[in-house]
Amino acid sequence: MKFSEMPYKRLELADLKAEAAAITKEFESAETYGDARAAFLKKDAFDRKVQTVSTIASIRHSIDTRDEFYDAESTYWNEAGPALEEELHKFTIALINSKFRPEFEAEFGAIIFKAAEMDLKAFSPEIIGEMQEENNLTMTYEKLLASAQIPFMGETMTLSRMTPKKSDADDTVRLAAWKAEGAWYKEHQKELDEYYDKLVKLRDKMGKKLGYENYLELGYYRMNRISYNKDDVEKFREAVQKYLVPVACEVYEKQAKSFGKSYPMSFADNALEFKTGNPRPKGTADDIVNAASKFYDELSPETSEFFRTMREGELMDLLSTDGKEGGGYMTELPDYNVPFIFANFNGTQGDVEVLTHEGGHAFAGYTNMKRVPATTVLPTMEACEVHSMSMEFLSWPWAEDFFGDDAAKFRYSHLASALTFIPYGTMVDHFQHIVYENPEMTPAERHACWKKLMGIYTPWHKLDGDIPFYSEGEGWQRQHHIYSFPLYYIDYCLAQTVALEIWALSQEDYRNAFDHYMAYTKMGGSETFTDLIKKAGLVSPFDESCLRGVAETAKKYLESVDTSRF
Repeated sequence: MKFSEMPYKRLELADLKAEAAAITKEFESAETYGDARAAFLKKDAFDRKVQTVSTIASIRHSIDTRDEFYDAESTYWNEAGPALEEELHKFTIALINSKFRPEFEAEFGAIIFKAAEMDLKAFSPEIIGEMQEENNLTMTYEKLLASAQIPFMGETMTLSRMTPKKSDADDTVRLAAWKAEGAWYKEHQKELDEYYDKLVKLRDKMGKKLGYENYLELGYYRMNRISYNKDDVEKFREAVQKYLVPVACEVYEKQAKSFGKSYPMSFADNALEFKTGNPRPKGTADDIVNAASKFYDELSPETSEFFRTMREGELMDLLSTDGKEGGGYMTELPDYNVPFIFANFNGTQGDVEVLTHEGGHAFAGYTNMKRVPATTVLPTMEACEVHSMSMEFLSWPWAEDFFGDDAAKFRYSHLASALTFIPYGTMVDHFQHIVYENPEMTPAERHACWKKLMGIYTPWHKLDGDIPFYSEGEGWQRQHHIYSFPLYYIDYCLAQTVALEIWALSQEDYRNAFDHYMAYTKMGGSETFTDLIKKAGLVSPFDESCLRGVAETAKKYLESVDTSRF
């Protein structure tokens, strides 16, 4: 079935709560494992139904945030989701206390109980009101970004459409684009500060209501961090500063030298990687999708079947349009056993990267969609990002199809960007830890904190005040994960480290690297993050040797490329 043909009808909260309560009662009263299992499967079907219907509303709202019907439906689910959670919480308690736990673990794996225990620590009926308010605040922030209309050189641009202008080969255009975008954010500074201040205090309140010192412990439970903790993240952070920041600095020093400019450079100059311009995909959006079809067809029978299903089902919305939410994502429609990809093509190399990145997520979802229960289709967030970031690197042999003569440029840019991203992403996480440990910080203090962290993690940016917003330590406000998905960003950094491992393997033996990738992906969400890595024959990013090794391998590759020929 095509996405446009999928029906949508609101599921009423009262009916959902009654159905969930009946399933819990049936589960609790089960005398045999067979009876308990039947109720467990009913609960799984219920979860899939709710996820499918609410996700259809969410996708259609993100495609056009101005659509009044789906705007109302998204608001409804923002309220209904937390309210329904109260009833589902009772099933989670019943599952954990079930006398049939050994039988369930034997058939469905211990992971379902580990996740359930996390869920119990992350929820209480006491915080339903705060969860509903949090949902509505983040939606308001996303709608503000989607509404942006930026005057630029005789045109009116969305934030997504400004992106290629920010890397234009013309110095004047590029600098003007950074200033114009920064000016829009400055114009809405009061709203941005207000939304985040409310979110921080709201999340702090939730954490304290559940008996935690602040939001951080609750945040880790909400992210289902089963196999590592805050101490592990701090050690990873130290390794990033030790091994990756120096390599990233060398990338930008080389860039500055090729431009004949002093290091560090401005945000605008750092955005231009090559004198002749950054790599651009060849052809139209349709050409990019056709190139992706060739890539997935030739990569493996499994990926070929997956992408053909995506195209035939019109399960991708890729173009940037007015009123469309920014960014890109993959989500699932479990009742139809298919994923969905959302993106905002803008003519940059990011169009290819988002199609392979979200394609990696979608392929993992498609491969495991029929797993039971639905909670084991995909693993936790950081583990999911390995699917996507590794798929980006696996597309390298097909770079000519995507980029034509810019293929070599792309490979260098993609690897350099992966390395320089990890310090940035780690900074995003470090910033959030500081903010949630100090929820009473003022907006000015948050901006000052970000600016200080930039000196540690991204010293290649010149903070000279030439570009408003960014040079003033306020650039974090464009990173919507900080508002909408607290503590998520370190997941990208951990996953990028594992993806770089797979890239390094592919440089020696591509098929061996792909075999590791498939071994990892086919496990779905049946294991914890660190166990997935171990069972796929890879090294944990929490092992210092991992970051040291990928930094050394990547550095050698980058140094071997003569960027002056670009």
